[in-house]
Amino acid sequence: MAETIDEKLKNYRTAPFDARFPNTNQTRNCYQNYLDYHRCNKALTAKDQDLTPCQWYMRVYKSLCPMSWVAKWDEQIENGSFAGRI
Repeated sequence: MAETIDEKLKNYRTAPFDARFPNTNQTRNCYQNYLDYHRCNKALTAKDQDLTPCQWYMRVYKSLCPMSWVAKWDEQIENGSFAGRI
């Protein structure tokens, strides 16, 4: 399985179609992938496992989200005021 994840990461170009977000506006897709990345990191770090699978979510949110949003969310996480459930 790790080979397929590594292969997908290597061949990644932009965010693929996600049936959960069929509309043109990809704001929710951006936010959900940001949350998924941090949840994945938290879960795998707690289990002391490799974080490579989480890189997929990071690449997707970095492809979809404006960097100003990401910077704001990162700052909110550091301050403990982020509204999402991670």
